[in-house]
Amino acid sequence: MVLEALGSAVLGLALAWAAAHRLPHRLPARALVLSTGVAGALFGAFVTHSAVRSASLLVILVGALAVSAASLSLLLRPAERFRRRSATA
Repeated sequence: MVLEALGSAVLGLALAWAAAHRLPHRLPARALVLSTGVAGALFGAFVTHSAVRSASLLVILVGALAVSAASLSLLLRPAERFRRRSATA
C-alpha cells in the first residue's frame, strides 16, 4: 500500500512537471500544477484500489495516471489565438 501511494505520487509529479514544462503559457502557477498532479494521482490510486481490491500495482498506477491527467486537464486555459472577441467589445 505504501508502494502504491509513493509510486502514484511520483507518477503524478512527473506528469505535472511534464505538463508545466510543455504548456507553461496555458497553465496557472507551477506550484498549483504540481500539487494538482500529485493530489489527482493519489486520489486516483485510492479510487482504483477501492474499486478493484485485488488489482496489481500496474493497474493502480494506470488509474492514478488517468485521474491525474484528468485533473490537470481542468487547469488548462484556452490558447490566445483561439479566443474570440465578444460582439459588444
